[in-house]
Amino acid sequence: MQALTIHQAAETTGWTPRMLRYIERIGLIEPARTESGYRQFGPGELQRLRTLRELLAEHEIGLGDVAFALRMSSDESLSGAVDDWLEATPQRPETVSADEWLEWEQQKHARIIAALTTTKPMETAA
Repeated sequence: MQALTIHQAAETTGWTPRMLRYIERIGLIEPARTESGYRQFGPGELQRLRTLRELLAEHEIGLGDVAFALRMSSDESLSGAVDDWLEATPQRPETVSADEWLEWEQQKHARIIAALTTTKPMETAA
């Protein structure tokens, strides 16, 4: 079977080599590899890249959207969590009055953001 190198595939498809590597990394294509590890793009990969570009344009979405859809279709836990979130109705905690609910949510967010910003420097230092 004839195949193209990543640079030839980039020239043919209009994607850059960097984008082709990204598309592979997020799981949208899986080109064959030579014994030396070089990517080989055959007609199947070229077709997937062409139809991917058409999908993105037709639905006005990005690569990240398609990668997320792939993850949703293969990760039942994630799919269930997203479905639950979409179906959920906001509920005021019983211990919080209706008049205090907005302030309570703001304070909760402030605490979460503060916790995230104080833990991030420690994570990068390790």
